[in-house]
Amino acid sequence: MNNNKMQAYWKNNIKYLLILLSIWFVCSYGFGILLADQLNQIKMGGFKLGFWFAQQGSIYIFVVLIFIYVWLMNRLDKKYEVDEE
Repeated sequence: MNNNKMQAYWKNNIKYLLILLSIWFVCSYGFGILLADQLNQIKMGGFKLGFWFAQQGSIYIFVVLIFIYVWLMNRLDKKYEVDEE
């Protein structure tokens, strides 16, 4: 792979990482800590929503983001012809 192609590949990879980690940060820190009082007005499964995000929601979201990252990277690998197939 030539240098320009490698730089474009890593630029896209970093873009994906920053977007996905930003989503996780907003969900874990923003919803679980900063907006917890406002979200606690809403109940989910018998628990306050702010509590749910702080205890479980951010973990579930992180796991979903891992699967999204794998899917995005598989597409990116095929686009830049660095896939293992």
